[in-house]
Parts: sequence; structure tokens; C-alpha cells
Amino acid sequence: MLAGRKSWRRIEKRDRLDGIKDALRLIDGKQCRIIASVVRKGAIAPKDPVHCTFQQLITRFDHFLSRQHFHFNNTQRGLVIFDKSGKEAPIQSLAKEFKVDGHEWGNLRNMAEVPVFVDSEATRLIQLADLVAYALFRKYEKGDSQFFDVIAQKFDYFGGVQHGLHIDV
Repeated sequence: MLAGRKSWRRIEKRDRLDGIKDALRLIDGKQCRIIASVVRKGAIAPKDPVHCTFQQLITRFDHFLSRQHFHFNNTQRGLVIFDKSGKEAPIQSLAKEFKVDGHEWGNLRNMAEVPVFVDSEATRLIQLADLVAYALFRKYEKGDSQFFDVIAQKFDYFGGVQHGLHIDV
């Protein structure tokens, strides 16, 4: 979108920038919160970045659901949806392992199903998640925080602590 490829080519760059920010503003931070992990491979080497990142994401989501149950009497089960990728098999395997055998911090308790993988072109929700990932990429790889600034207060927070953003760079 920002680069102006394909159908975006005919749209002015300023309008593309505003479009990304407008889409990110759809995340309200109340009913819809962000849980994300930014990992630089070199910072965690020799650990597997897929394992580390997935463990951060899934456990933070599981803890979010636990807090909803214990603090707000709102019992929910979670479903994690990923964009199609070559990492589907290892992530499915990790999800099963974390549910049955546990992970570094315990067991998953609130997942309704193993992660589901869909084509991002088929769902706007995954496209929005892609924009969140892009905002994080621009901030941590390019030093450009204009998109991150739109979502900075929309990560999962509870008790004055930000739980929804893990950074290991």
C-alpha cells in the first residue's frame, strides 16, 4: 500500500499514508486490543524465532482471556488466526505441544482450537493485522513511528502494565 504497487499506484502517497493510519484507527483499544511480539533473530540466537514469538503471542493471549474470566466474569475461549505462511506446520505443532505438555510458563487453558490459517486477501481482519505488523516493522526496522504512534495505546494493558507488546530486539 505505502509503496504504491498494483492498484495503489494511482493513489497519491499522502492518501496512502492517511489510509494506513485510518485503518489502524479502527482498532479501538477497548473492545479490540493488540497482542504482538517483535523479535530480532540475533537477540534470541540460538533459539528458534518461530518458537519464541509464538510462545509470547499465545501465552499473552491466553493470559488476557484468563484475566477476562477472573476480573470481569467474562469467560471466553480464544481462536488465533494467522495469515497463510510456510510456518503453518511448526506453529500447529507448537500449539498442540503448549496445550498438552505446556510451555515455559505453564499450560494453555483458554484456546478453543489450534491456530487457523487463512489467506490475507480473503479477510479484512488479517489485512488489518498485516498493517499492525507493518507499523511495528516500520518502527523497529526503519525508525519510522508514524504508524506505530496510532496504535501505541491499543496494546493489551491491565493494572497499568502493558501486556500486549513483547519486544526482544
